[in-house]
Amino acid sequence: MAHSQNSMEFPVNINTTQITTAYGHRALPKLKEELQSEDLQTRQKALMALCDLMHDPECIYKAMSIGCMENLKVLLKDSNSMVRIKTTEVLYITASHSVGRYAFLEHDIVLALSFLLNDLSPVCRRNLYKAYMQLVQVPRGAQEIISKGLISPLVWKLQVEREEEFQELILDTLVLCLREDATEALSSNVVLVLKQKLLSVNENIRSKAAHALLNVSISREGKKQVCKFDVIPILVHLLKDPVEHVKSNAAGALMFATVITEGKYAALEAQAISPLLELLHSPMTVARLNATKALTMLAEAPEGRKVLQVHVPTFRAMEVESHEKPQVAEALQRAARIAVSVIEFKP
Repeated sequence: MAHSQNSMEFPVNINTTQITTAYGHRALPKLKEELQSEDLQTRQKALMALCDLMHDPECIYKAMSIGCMENLKVLLKDSNSMVRIKTTEVLYITASHSVGRYAFLEHDIVLALSFLLNDLSPVCRRNLYKAYMQLVQVPRGAQEIISKGLISPLVWKLQVEREEEFQELILDTLVLCLREDATEALSSNVVLVLKQKLLSVNENIRSKAAHALLNVSISREGKKQVCKFDVIPILVHLLKDPVEHVKSNAAGALMFATVITEGKYAALEAQAISPLLELLHSPMTVARLNATKALTMLAEAPEGRKVLQVHVPTFRAMEVESHEKPQVAEALQRAARIAVSVIEFKP
C-alpha cells in the first residue's frame, strides 16, 4: 500500500540561481553542502548561486556564520579552473561589502587568494585583483595585505601583467597600501616600476602611478628614492598632461618630493615653477592645493623664492577667494597665506 510521505531528499535539476525561493532559510546550508560535493557540476552550480546571494550583506553574514568562507578557501585550490574562477568571483563580490571585508580578515582569505597570483586564468587573476582592491578601501584591509608580505608580489605583478585593466587594479590596491606603509614597497623597487608607469599611454595608469608616488614620497626614504631614480623630471613633464587628474597627482607627488633639498633643486632644474603656476588656475581644487604647496616648497630655496616674488599677487588673490564649500576655501586660503609668507621671507 502506498504511503503519503514527503521525501527527505532535496530535488535535483533545479535552477540554483533561484535557490532562495526554493529553499528559503535553508538556501545557504544547502549551498554549503553542495560546495563540498565531489561532483564538479554541483560545485559550479553552487558557486553560481552564491555569486547572486553575496550581493546581499545579510547573506554574507549568514554564510560566514555557517562556515562557507572556509569552504571557499578550499575551492581556491580546486584543480578545475572554472571552479577557481567562480570562487574568486564570489570573493570579490563579498569584499565589496563591509561585512564581507570583515569576513576576509576573520578567515584569512587574503593569504589564501595570494596563491592564485600566478594562476594561468586571466579571469581568475582579474577577480583576485578586484577582491584586493575592494578590501583595501578600509585601512585594516590594506594593513592585512601589508602584513601578509604581499606588497612585493603585487609590485612584481604590476611589472609583468600586460592587461591595462589588471595594472589599474593593482595600482588602486598599492595606492592605499602605500598610504599605510611604504617600507616593503621601497625595498621592492616600487619607485622604478612606478616611474615606468608614469610614461604609459593610458591616462588612468599615469594618474594612478603618480598617486602611488605621492604616497611613496610621504616617507623620507621615498623622497630620496624619487630623487635618486630621476623621477622628478617626469613628474614635471606630467604637469603639462592634457588630463587634469594626472596633473593634480603629479603636483601632489612633487609637493612631497620637494620637501628635501635634493628634491627642490631637481624640480627647479626641471623648470617646475611655470607649469605649477599654471595649475593654480585648474578647475580641480585638489590640483590647485597641491600646486600651491609644491610652489611653497620651491620658495624655500633662494632661487625659487626669487622667481616667485613677482607672483605674490596671484597668491594674495587666493587668500581672499571664496568657495561654495567653506572648508575648501579655508584650505586654499591657508595654503596661499603660507606661500606668501615663505616667498616674502627675508633671511
